[in-house]
Amino acid sequence: MPLFVFKAKNPSGALTEGTVEAAELHLAMERLRGQKLVVLEINQKTQNLLDVLKNLNPLKPRVGSKDLVIFSRQLSTLVSAGVPIVQGLSILESQVENPAFKTVLLKIREDIESGLSITDALRKHPQAFPNIYVSMIHAGEIGGILDTILERLSSYLEAAEVLRAKVKGAMMYPLVVMTIATAVTIFLLTVVIPTFKTIFSGFGAELPLPTQVLISLSDFLRSHIFLVLAAPFALVYLFKRYYRTPGGKEKMDRLSLRVPLFGPILTKVAIAKFSRTLGTLVKSGVPIMQAMDAVAQTAGNLVIEKAILQARESVREGERIAEPLKKSNIFPPMVIQMIAVGEETGNLDTMLAKIADFYDQEVDAAVKGLTSMIEPLVIVFMGLIIGAIVIAMFLPMFELGDLASKQG
Repeated sequence: MPLFVFKAKNPSGALTEGTVEAAELHLAMERLRGQKLVVLEINQKTQNLLDVLKNLNPLKPRVGSKDLVIFSRQLSTLVSAGVPIVQGLSILESQVENPAFKTVLLKIREDIESGLSITDALRKHPQAFPNIYVSMIHAGEIGGILDTILERLSSYLEAAEVLRAKVKGAMMYPLVVMTIATAVTIFLLTVVIPTFKTIFSGFGAELPLPTQVLISLSDFLRSHIFLVLAAPFALVYLFKRYYRTPGGKEKMDRLSLRVPLFGPILTKVAIAKFSRTLGTLVKSGVPIMQAMDAVAQTAGNLVIEKAILQARESVREGERIAEPLKKSNIFPPMVIQMIAVGEETGNLDTMLAKIADFYDQEVDAAVKGLTSMIEPLVIVFMGLIIGAIVIAMFLPMFELGDLASKQG
């Protein structure tokens, strides 16, 4: 997603700088306005070759969700015990093992010591602290309940990590099996088949069509092996380039919600994430407009993000949340009804928590069902591929045996 560099003034009039991720410039502006910032200058950040290589580096240390969970729980304990925030950050900085996170905590501590608020200090590090984190810390800082907010953040991040792990688990098994199947197939075609080709060349008879096709495929792979191996990487690169464009991202995100088997799971994951995030923010006292802006940023799907932002605009005009969400045709009637009841009774955060719990269970059941269904399908697919190769190789031998028996 494009990264925008901005200069702005916060509500206290102090100048602040930072970066914000958004699909388009106007969405970046909306997010900054939602944070009550007056934008003075904003430009899309252009990446040079060195930046690209740094981002692609798999060994580059990053701040993960587990780091945030542990940090939030420890800082919550320290603040509850009356330890000043600067001293607390200093203590945690000395204990953190992740070098990237240690550097971030050092800069945050220095910014707070120089007079910045905790919120403004965190906002300067979007790669470590997502917008929802900053929004909740801001609410806790204003309301004087920072320890409580940090505890809620930890619970939220843990629930989000569990949900992410479920989805990854569903995708990992078929991906590993398909990778192994592809590797075995390439090995057979490039190493084993050429040996049979040498044997078949001495038969002096025309080979069956399946065998001819298999040998031709083997010859092509051996002649263009580097091209074949590079093709997946090239396709992934082109896909990422296309996905980074606003139009490409929206089309692929819309398509992902309609893919058989995986589409319904991704939709349920998005609903669970939306409900959990919005419920946590509302319960923490974050204003509804700012909360919906933060929820949109964490949606992970541009189609759902736009639906939430449209709902946000409707709320700005005086409507309730349920009605505009209904018009998006993404959220099921049950979700809309429960949100409507929550708004009517003033228990929106409770209803959203119940929706999130329900869809967490739905995702769990769907992932288990998908895994149990994919496993035999992948095994059958592998069996068909390997079986087809074996049959194509032995057909000439069968025909040779029939010919020998007739001559005898």
